[in-house]
Amino acid sequence: MWDYSEKVMDHYRNPRNVGKIDDADAIGQAGALSCGDELKIYLKIEHDVIVDAKFQTFGCGSAVASSSILTEMIIGKTVEDALKITNEEIAEELGGLPPEKMHCSVMGHEALMDALKNYTHTNNDNVSEKVICTCFGVTERMIIEAITENNLTTLQDVTNYTKAGGACGRCKGMIQELLNKYSKSGVSNLTPAQKILKVNKVIEEIIAPELQKDGGDIELIDIQDNEVYVKLHGRCSECKKSTVTLKAFVETTLKDKVSRDIIVIELKA
Repeated sequence: MWDYSEKVMDHYRNPRNVGKIDDADAIGQAGALSCGDELKIYLKIEHDVIVDAKFQTFGCGSAVASSSILTEMIIGKTVEDALKITNEEIAEELGGLPPEKMHCSVMGHEALMDALKNYTHTNNDNVSEKVICTCFGVTERMIIEAITENNLTTLQDVTNYTKAGGACGRCKGMIQELLNKYSKSGVSNLTPAQKILKVNKVIEEIIAPELQKDGGDIELIDIQDNEVYVKLHGRCSECKKSTVTLKAFVETTLKDKVSRDIIVIELKA
C-alpha cells in the first residue's frame, strides 16, 4: 500500500476545478484511456494570464490529485510563468508522490504543455513523434524530458515516471539507449563549435520554416555558453505572444534537439 500525503488525499476526495470550459482558449491532453490514464485540461486566458482552468481525468487517485493541484497552481499565472512549471513542482505541491505514481505528475505537466503550445499555435500537427513504448504510447521526447528534468538514471526510474517499459518490456533496450545518452551519468557535452553548428542547423531546418508559415522568421544573433540570442522578424516580432513563442516552441525545440541547458533570449530591434 502506498503512503500518500494528506494533501494528495484531500485533492483526490475533494478535487478542485473539475469540468470543462466550453469557450476555452487552450485545450491540452495527455495519456490515453487504453493506457489506463487520460487527462484533458481547459484554459481560459485573458491578456496572457490564465484566469480559469478546469480538467477532466480518468485514472487513479494520484492522477486526480495531480490534475486538481495543477489547476490551482496555474490560475492567476501568466502563460510565460506557467510554462516554467515542472512535474517535480506538481509533486512537491502535493507533499510528494510515491515513485510508482510520479507518472501522474508527468501527465499533468504534459497536458499543460500541450495546451500552451496549442495556444501559441506553434505546434506542427504534421510532424509525428517517435513512439518508444507502444503499450502506453510513450514518445521519445517524453522519455528524454523525464530523464533530464528529474535526473533519472535507471530503467525503473523511467517506468515510474512515464510507464514506459512497464508492460511487454520490448522497449527497454531503446529506453536504456536514451538513458545512456541523456542521463547525467551518460551525457557527453558538445564542444562550443559543435553546439553553434547544431543550434544553427535546428533553427534553419526546423524552427524558421515553422515560423515562416505564419509570416514570421527568426535570426540567430549569438551564442554564449548555453544562452542563445535571437531576433524575431515579420509577424513574430509584432506578436504579443512572442515571449511565449520563444519559450514554448523555440527554446523547447532547441532543448530537445541540442541541449537541455539552453536558454533562448530575444534581442529586440
